[in-house]
Amino acid sequence: MALFMSRFAYTAESWSDLMKHPEDRTQVVSELLERHGCHLEHLWYAFGEDDGYAVIEAPDNVTMASLALAITSSGAMSSFKTSVLMSQEETMEALGRASDVGYVPPGQAVRA
Repeated sequence: MALFMSRFAYTAESWSDLMKHPEDRTQVVSELLERHGCHLEHLWYAFGEDDGYAVIEAPDNVTMASLALAITSSGAMSSFKTSVLMSQEETMEALGRASDVGYVPPGQAVRA
């Protein structure tokens, strides 16, 4: 299973609704994710550019993308961004493979 971090911001209307009817969203989000083969590792609220962060374990990118699309299309969020998280082992493997990629930056290709 892969790990993802979602950063979200609620709309003003969502915050207003939560202020009128406070609720801990952890259980609701956990149950939604579990119905789709995922697991909520952590859910935090914050203040600043993002209102909250969720670390989610999902079986694959397509599953996580479908959840992100459904959440985004609900209209409850003004922003919802998801990043794939990599372990140290995966990062070390990627670093090892990077030297074999052979990328040439723009403007530096050898012309024949």
